[in-house]
Amino acid sequence: MTHSGPKGSAQTVDIGISEEDRAAIAKGLSRLMADTYTLYLTTHNFHWNVTGPMFNTLHQMFMEQYTELWNAVDPIAERIRALGHWAPGSYAHFASLASITDAPQTPPKAMEMIRILQRDHEIVARTAREVFPLADAAEDQPTAGLLTQRLDIHEKSAWMLRSLLED
Repeated sequence: MTHSGPKGSAQTVDIGISEEDRAAIAKGLSRLMADTYTLYLTTHNFHWNVTGPMFNTLHQMFMEQYTELWNAVDPIAERIRALGHWAPGSYAHFASLASITDAPQTPPKAMEMIRILQRDHEIVARTAREVFPLADAAEDQPTAGLLTQRLDIHEKSAWMLRSLLED
């Protein structure tokens, strides 16, 4: 695939994955990146604004989760670039790609924060799962490995949050 770089230079990507497959995978990874970044912002928002008797527990849990999400964004972007495509990088672009909604402007109560984050982790897991067959069919092991890692983390986070909602 040929791209005009910032200075008009042409780059050819020949990594053993067809241009069509690379484009489809990069498109899916861009959606995953948008979901991840949106979930990062929501989780960080909730970390700052949580109140109530579970404050210490949730404040710490949300910090661990937003830190993990922040650290996930770069490898996703770098994989998109390795496939020869531009990574999304603006709020507007993320909003147009994301499957999850932005955090409410007025922070909800703690239990609603937990419900929102649990739902959003499940949505991000579904996004990652949708991209996996594309990577698998193209024998794109680096993307498949990245997606497997993201699935494990989002499914585990959703389970932990869901456990807080049970009586």
